Amino acid sequence: MNKLPRKPRNKAMYEAILSLQTVDECMKFFDDLCTVSELLAMEQRFQVAVCLNNGMIYNDILAETGASSATISRVNRSLQYGNDGYAIVFERMQDKNPEAEA
Repeated sequence: MNKLPRKPRNKAMYEAILSLQTVDECMKFFDDLCTVSELLAMEQRFQVAVCLNNGMIYNDILAETGASSATISRVNRSLQYGNDGYAIVFERMQDKNPEAEA
C-alpha cells in the first residue's frame, strides 16, 4: 500500500480497542467512535475481504455485498500488497473456529 510518510498514529486508541473484551463492548465503542456511514463502510470492506479470501469473484461479491467495483479492487489490493492485517485476522479467526470460513 502507500508507503509515504504519514502523521504519527494515536497508539492510545489502538490500545483502547485491545482493552475491549467482548463483541458487544467492541460494538458499543465503535458506535461511539464512528458515524453510521463510517461503520457501514468498514463493515462492508471487511465483508468484501472475507469474500475475496474465500475465492469469490467480483460479480458475486458485488451481488452479495453491494460494494462498488472500486471498493472491491481497493480491498483486493490491501489483501495482496497491504500490511497483512487481514491475513492476521483471518488466521486467528480460523484458529478460533476451524470449521467456519473467515
